[in-house]
This record gives sequence, structure tokens and C-alpha cells, in this order.
Amino acid sequence: MSLRTSFTNFTNWCIGVIISYMRRATVTIPDDLSKAVDNYVRTQEARPPLTAVIQAALREYLTERGYLKAPGPLRITPAKPGSGHRDVSLAHDRYLTLR
Repeated sequence: MSLRTSFTNFTNWCIGVIISYMRRATVTIPDDLSKAVDNYVRTQEARPPLTAVIQAALREYLTERGYLKAPGPLRITPAKPGSGHRDVSLAHDRYLTLR
């Protein structure tokens, strides 16, 4: 099996998993909520899509009421020292871009 075939199979599996767990809903919100959401989005430096705002609000609401498990703390395992680069924390964008 080639690397391309493996990657394609993995990608298709991921898409299948995502689609099978997503649920669409049409939501009607009153004018006061619509205005509040618009004001919130407008004040953000990076304006989030409406879907992200609704998902975040719903997640917080259900977590506060005990219907959704709160996410655990972010655990980052540091890399072993010795990459040879001393400016990665300052020039991370340069290291993450494709060359």
C-alpha cells in the first residue's frame, strides 16, 4: 500500500468520523440575542463565525449544568532539548511554515 493510499484512507476515515458526529440544527434567536451576538463578534480581534459562538455558548451552558464533561487541563509534553535552534520561541511562525 502506498503512502498516498494510506493518507487518503486515513483522510476519508477522519471525514467519516467528523460527519457522523456532527448534527445540524436551525435555530431562531430573538432580536436581543442577535444584537448581543453581533456586538460580541464585532468587538473580537479575530471575528469568529456564528457557528463557533453558538457552539461555545451551548458548551458552556451544558457544562455548567452538569450535562457535559468539562475538558481537562491542557497537557503539553516538552520536546527533548537539543534541536540546535535557539530562536524557536521567537520565530515559531518561520519554523511552522512550509518551505
